[in-house]
Amino acid sequence: MSQANTNPPDKLNVESRTIFHGDNLDFLRGINSESVDLIATDPPFNKGRDFHATPDSLASGASFQDRWSWDKDVHEEWTDQITNDHPKLMEAIESAKEAHSDGMGAFMCFMAVRLLEMRRILKDTGAIYLHCDPTASHYLKAVMDAIFGYRNFRNEIIWHYGGPVRISKEFPKKHDMILFFSRTNDHVFNPVYEDLPDYLYKRARQDPDGRLWVDQRLGVIGETLEKYRREGRTFRTKTGGERLKQYLDEMEGKPINTVWNMPIINSQSKERFGYPTQKPLALYERIIKASSNESDIVLDPFCGCATTLVAAERLGRQWIGMDIWDKAHETVIKRLMDEGLASPDGDPGDKLYTVGQITYSKEPPERTDEGEYAASYLEPQNRRALKKWQKLSNKVIREILEEAQRYKEDERGVICAGCGRILEPEFMQLDHIIPRRDAGVNYISNRILLCGPCNRRKSSRLTMSGLRDANRKKDVNWMLDEERADTAQRKAKRRAEEIQYEE
Repeated sequence: MSQANTNPPDKLNVESRTIFHGDNLDFLRGINSESVDLIATDPPFNKGRDFHATPDSLASGASFQDRWSWDKDVHEEWTDQITNDHPKLMEAIESAKEAHSDGMGAFMCFMAVRLLEMRRILKDTGAIYLHCDPTASHYLKAVMDAIFGYRNFRNEIIWHYGGPVRISKEFPKKHDMILFFSRTNDHVFNPVYEDLPDYLYKRARQDPDGRLWVDQRLGVIGETLEKYRREGRTFRTKTGGERLKQYLDEMEGKPINTVWNMPIINSQSKERFGYPTQKPLALYERIIKASSNESDIVLDPFCGCATTLVAAERLGRQWIGMDIWDKAHETVIKRLMDEGLASPDGDPGDKLYTVGQITYSKEPPERTDEGEYAASYLEPQNRRALKKWQKLSNKVIREILEEAQRYKEDERGVICAGCGRILEPEFMQLDHIIPRRDAGVNYISNRILLCGPCNRRKSSRLTMSGLRDANRKKDVNWMLDEERADTAQRKAKRRAEEIQYEE
């Protein structure tokens, strides 16, 4: 059932019909929280190859590399943010890396930091449709479960497009997936129906006013039947029986389910633009009809050749697009003009608007709300101005604490602050002293090195003193040298204080 939008219309800090050119992460971070109604997007698929536009097409020169590497494409800032604020999400990313490849893990990390921002900017009534294929759909589903919550997963839509096939040692691949998640259970949803079958039009009869109808058995009695008779909705058959006129314009087709049979754009279609991964307008029109209402705000962070944006305009929605392709702005204008939705600058005539009303920007928008990035949705963080020691990465913090908790200066052994064991640095894990769910910060003043068993036992439930109590229990019996553990924690605290005072 469709829900009314509860967010004020002025909450969005971006003009409708804006195209951003560049890395979408910066633009997503610049949009106010809870200000977008629908995200419908077709990102890279991690197919391990390069894509190029059709030569001599309108999109000539468009290309992108769909290959990913943990060393080249993943930023330390991303892994720190996810590790610290979203440990379950990091587990989903690492499982993709271990089960598939380094490249798949890198792609999941690339998508995760952007999906965190997408969730933040969605209204409570909003939803996201993420287009993918079997290459990475199952890993993306796990990542989105961690970000949006598995209870907010709505559907895995199968887009079946058919077409010519090659005989090989496997079934022909003729479908994509679209993962549909909402931000909450109060999301907008308008049921979509298939067109009425042709046979109904063939057997339909016509009233003098031109309305088409088919006859149906009377299933009503009493006052309702008398009402239909007065309205002329019943008629007598040749044998004297009474039947009901069922008007086609009042009939709904069969509700559309999760398998969408819809052809790809053929090579001769006027819609074809030549972009390497172009999708049909009808596909994205269906998504927009289902999960938004007129004047709602639709965002596509990977807008490519503008299919989502054109579909949104045709359906009377506001829209925002983002893409790293330098011709995305020109493409949007060309497609909207071809659709008769825009005209060159000057008198728009019967068009909706002029090209000059489309905003093009390479600069991120400026937040007008509290200005936070996507922190954990369970524990929002205060992102005030940070000092240098508050910006230390996990890697640097770990190096500092390894030195502070070292057993002897000339040895590699590091003391676990939970049980007092001396282990090589590789066996130590970085943890929070005050857990994140209790508002513990990510700074070095709240970090400690623990061995694996201590880290797992402490998790996000125990304090450091609680961990030591647990290690002393007879059924655990993991405490080796409590005095040495205390010493390691004091040294770590003293070194963190020295770094703060160095500024």
